[in-house]
Amino acid sequence: MKRIVLWTVLLAAPVMAQTPAAGGQVTKLITLRNVDPGNIRDMLRVYGADVVLNSQMKTMVISGSAEKVAAVEAAIKQLDVAPKNIELTVYFVVGGDQATMAGGAIPQDLRDVITQLKGTFTFKEYKMLDVLTLRTRAGSSADTSGILNNAQPPRMSQFSIRNTTVSEDGTTIRIDRMHAGLRIPISASPQKNTEYVNSGIDQDVDVKEGQKVVVGRSSLEGPQQALFLVLTAHVIP
Repeated sequence: MKRIVLWTVLLAAPVMAQTPAAGGQVTKLITLRNVDPGNIRDMLRVYGADVVLNSQMKTMVISGSAEKVAAVEAAIKQLDVAPKNIELTVYFVVGGDQATMAGGAIPQDLRDVITQLKGTFTFKEYKMLDVLTLRTRAGSSADTSGILNNAQPPRMSQFSIRNTTVSEDGTTIRIDRMHAGLRIPISASPQKNTEYVNSGIDQDVDVKEGQKVVVGRSSLEGPQQALFLVLTAHVIP
């Protein structure tokens, strides 16, 4: 009987020795707060660990050696960050030679921009037609509009973006598919819907944080007037 027990222990010894090797594998459950696990899975796989995710629960199960799992954890800490909030303001400035053209007084904080415009263009008068502001998260689209007069149908101002990103140092905001301009009615009748024509700019823009930049110009009622679009962007803490 003792021999049988002894042989059983000796046969089991190799299996018990392999257990620490198997125990070298680490498995961790990580819950993400800000990003979709599916958006970062491919980037995490380069570290060589196994990655299983659940997008609905925003969780990831990471398996591999302690070094690989630690590398994945470090990468997740860099990637799973809250998107920055961005405030974008576009000023609709009209330039022309008639003091009676539509618009209000130019605010003091735009005086330097108007000085630059006067050094480039021959218009004698500049007035503020409208100001539109968007506050959105980086990576999101947004749009807004305003009404410029009491006519029926009225003229409208428009400002929209497809996407925004902030540089790593926080000094530059990139705006993708920005549209800013006017929506002008060209026909209206009780029997038909109002037809509009859009005037303005559509482009991608890079703006330094806090700077006011003239991002576009379009004609307004012929060459006698022009619409200038001045943009400023701020990263909101």
